[in-house]
Amino acid sequence: MDSINDWLKQQSITEVECLIPDMTGNARGKFVPADKFSKEETRLPEAVLLQTVTGTYPEEFDEILGVTDSDMYLRPDPDAMRVVPWAKDPTAQIIHDCCTRDGELHPLSSRGVLKRVLALYEKEGWQPVVAPEVEFYLIKQNSDPGDELEPPMGRSKRPEILRSSYTIDAINEFDPLIEDMYDYCEAMGLDVDSLIDETGAAQMELNFLHGNALDLADQVFTFKRTLREIAMQHGVFATFMAKPMEKEPGSSMHIHQSIVDSKTGKNIFVDEEGKENDLFRHYIGGLQRFTKHAMPFYAPNVNSYRRFAKDISAPINLSWGYDNRTTGIRVPESSPQAKRVENRFAGVDVNPYLALAATLASGYLGMKMKIEPSEPCEGSSYDEEIEVARTLESAAKLLDECQELRDILGNTFVDAYVAVKALEYEEFNKVISSWEREHLLLNV
Repeated sequence: MDSINDWLKQQSITEVECLIPDMTGNARGKFVPADKFSKEETRLPEAVLLQTVTGTYPEEFDEILGVTDSDMYLRPDPDAMRVVPWAKDPTAQIIHDCCTRDGELHPLSSRGVLKRVLALYEKEGWQPVVAPEVEFYLIKQNSDPGDELEPPMGRSKRPEILRSSYTIDAINEFDPLIEDMYDYCEAMGLDVDSLIDETGAAQMELNFLHGNALDLADQVFTFKRTLREIAMQHGVFATFMAKPMEKEPGSSMHIHQSIVDSKTGKNIFVDEEGKENDLFRHYIGGLQRFTKHAMPFYAPNVNSYRRFAKDISAPINLSWGYDNRTTGIRVPESSPQAKRVENRFAGVDVNPYLALAATLASGYLGMKMKIEPSEPCEGSSYDEEIEVARTLESAAKLLDECQELRDILGNTFVDAYVAVKALEYEEFNKVISSWEREHLLLNV
């Protein structure tokens, strides 16, 4: 705590946002005056970690957490402290770990789940290196959920209608917002790299520099919250829905990943001659074997599954290939030291901690179990059958039955996650859509 208190004083902080990521990856927590932060133990109810995206709780609540509605203890991470650039008074945000009374990571903490996966790598003398690519839409502000979403107007006062990737002028339409985004990211120490215009109207992609998996999960968690705030300051919304508009492509969070030797820093996917080795093949084999079970972490919401259809730039099966963007598991061209795998299944609506934990756990299992991959796909994987789950309900059932992932992520956590996602699906299933009213009301 001394290092944290010293930093708070150096920054003249008057208020601290004590944050934790909930199961959806959104920020929960409380505000604490800086002068009381080091003197009082910060706690939150355990129930915070068992909420659905609508704020309800599954029937299995008592089985998972008991009937006492106990507190969990928040432990601040000195490596996850940032100044909040939009706050009027000097304010810091500090991401905390959720712990039990005896100081262990709470079994329902998504940040704790990622830490447990990374501990398995550390035990082997390995260190994952990841680089997320975060897509998002800017949209016209919308106060009625019943209205369809529309792209906003930029400085030309005309909405974007062209569907052309990498268009510089499309980004310049929102130049004041983009400038603030980079300023805020710099102020918060977010290692952002290039920004590109994506295929959708007012859709963009921000790439993060490669680095430590926990740190990058913290950065994506922070970036989402930051961009939403910036967008509202500029009179628009930023959305991280996987498929916000029917006629526009979905938004993903592609995850580049490699593994290095903790002592030497050498990439373990290649041999001394720089050629791909068994560990590389087995890592891909693990992704192929366990992706269908890990899909609720890559597609965590009912809307997520609208991405997975043929010819809409999202993977539909478990094929892998070299520099092949039709596959869900892509191996980009690179130098031997940069040899890596890109997981293209995750939507941008993911909890970044859980998406990273899932992909790293799958690769780890592949290496430990020596799982051989299929032959690489050399054509379009869209010519093959759809293999991924098409609904949250079916994906959750596949996760529920996967003991290998349960052993790594924790039975209690998987039970809770499956229960939350099952309830979200049932809540969604009660809503009658406009499609049903249009086509069934007078026709059946």
